[in-house]
Amino acid sequence: MGSNRCKAIPAKERIAAETRYAQALDKQLGGPEQVAAALDTMHRLEESPPEVVSPGDLTLLKAWDKASAAAKQTGFRDLGERDGAYFEVRLV
Repeated sequence: MGSNRCKAIPAKERIAAETRYAQALDKQLGGPEQVAAALDTMHRLEESPPEVVSPGDLTLLKAWDKASAAAKQTGFRDLGERDGAYFEVRLV
């Protein structure tokens, strides 16, 4: 029985994809500061009860979803089919 793991992406291609993703996310949300603020809010909302979510938070959630989808599309461009591949956003 064969392995179902995805093939490793060569470092050069991975770095290019990550760069495209980060640039697209910055562009969609308005810059690195806005990405950091949105990510901070997203983490806060994960720990909050649903009734604490404000209309502004809902607007941010929608903007994040839209920006993330666009960034994923841009990031995965030129990589072809990569089952199991994803982008992880972290503040550094």
